[in-house]
Amino acid sequence: MNSDSRTLLVVDDTPSSLKLTATLLASKGHRVITALSGEEAMALLDGEWPDLVLLDVVMPGMDGFEACQRMRAKAGERVFPIVMLTSLDGHAEKVAGLEAGADDFLSKPVSRPELFARVNSLLRIKQLYDQVTAQARELELWNATLEARVTEAVQANEKLSRLKRFLSPQLADLVVAGGASDPLVTHRREIAVVFVDLRGFTAFAEANEPERVMQALREYHQIMGRVIQRFGATLERFTGDGMMVFLNDPVPIPEPAARAVDMALAMRAEARTLSEVWRQRGFDLGIGIGIAHGPATLGAIGFEERIDYGAIGTVTNLAARLCAEAPAGEIYCSQRVHAEIDGRLATESLGDIPIRGLTRPQRIYRLLEHVGA
Repeated sequence: MNSDSRTLLVVDDTPSSLKLTATLLASKGHRVITALSGEEAMALLDGEWPDLVLLDVVMPGMDGFEACQRMRAKAGERVFPIVMLTSLDGHAEKVAGLEAGADDFLSKPVSRPELFARVNSLLRIKQLYDQVTAQARELELWNATLEARVTEAVQANEKLSRLKRFLSPQLADLVVAGGASDPLVTHRREIAVVFVDLRGFTAFAEANEPERVMQALREYHQIMGRVIQRFGATLERFTGDGMMVFLNDPVPIPEPAARAVDMALAMRAEARTLSEVWRQRGFDLGIGIGIAHGPATLGAIGFEERIDYGAIGTVTNLAARLCAEAPAGEIYCSQRVHAEIDGRLATESLGDIPIRGLTRPQRIYRLLEHVGA
């Protein structure tokens, strides 16, 4: 049976005529079911509905007109063509057939070319109707779910807006699209933390107008922000002249400690250029950086109207203390960070130094430049 085949029901009380019509239609690849009476045809409809019915008019018991009416009533919203087969040639019979629900007529004996032409034409109409009905159902379903999809889109946009406050736009898009875990859910992960702070800022702010202070901060934040985005890091917060950044969350980053060091070196290089510009304006500003690596608990911090993203743990405290110890232009790192980059960078051990908030002294290293640079 070919892909264009349909199920056809042929109803005729004359066995020879029934067999001939069924054979002709089957030769075109259609599946044909037959009935010798109107009652038998109605019984067949309890099991399946055909795509088209060829119905003899003159039959004992239930004639074709009555059978047509009952089929239409039983079909409900189902639509299928009914072709009346009749040897009658009167106008009144055709009117009665149309009133009963017939779509077309064929005179008996049936002409083979006319039979095929009428059946093909009506089946094409039936196919188009089925397509339109299916599209209407899809549209109805689409409309039914429109409100839910709009709500989902609004929530996604709100989530994206929140994420873009502390993630790069590309990373925020990735999280919302499902390419990364939701960072707002509390979780634990090994991260590399970088603290950056402006040295000389307090004296600078006291000696200058607020507008000049804000201009310097904008320049500083803009340059550092570009570096943060370039390295795929997550900005937790700005604190005026300082900032906290971490790597390996929410998207895993290979060797986060080494990448944090590369980012810190890039920050120092950019800061040197910016410091020259500031020096020409009479500003004496530079940056100190601290880097630590270790486990932290991360997730949403705040309340419904104001949610931020935070990392909590010893690693953040250590990075902050290292930053506080680092003079302008210097990068201090923890022993664990040093172990990750040993041999790759020139470093200088500063020994074990007591760190406020930690019970034991910490081995601190000063980062110099890339080996061979």
